[in-house]
Amino acid sequence: MPGKKRGRKASDLEFRNTALTDALQTQDMAAVAFALRHGPTVAPLIRVGALDDPLDAGDVWTYRDPNTGDVALLLFSDAAHKPETLPPDVALQSPAWLRAFLTAHENAITTVFLDIAGPHPLQSSPTDLLAALEA
Repeated sequence: MPGKKRGRKASDLEFRNTALTDALQTQDMAAVAFALRHGPTVAPLIRVGALDDPLDAGDVWTYRDPNTGDVALLLFSDAAHKPETLPPDVALQSPAWLRAFLTAHENAITTVFLDIAGPHPLQSSPTDLLAALEA
């Protein structure tokens, strides 16, 4: 039927934060902080949330170094930048979620990587990332 609007399919959803991608490309820390404060980040999930429960966001995957026990949080500006070796499911997490997650796990997480496999990776401590989110 002409003029009829179609809904977006799940496959049409964009799992990216273009402002964060651009900020990482230039390695501009002020722009990275702005993008994190105002846009989502892509997080790999070990468990997907229940579809019938909007409060269930699933469980975010973290990496624990088997030799040191250090825990790293891996976040991405675009789902396309996530290495295939990580869990296949992802979620777009809000700035409020990121702030709450880092606050809750600040003592356990050793480092946070943004786009660890490139094209423009960035590493930060949870404390520095929290400061950027609250600036």
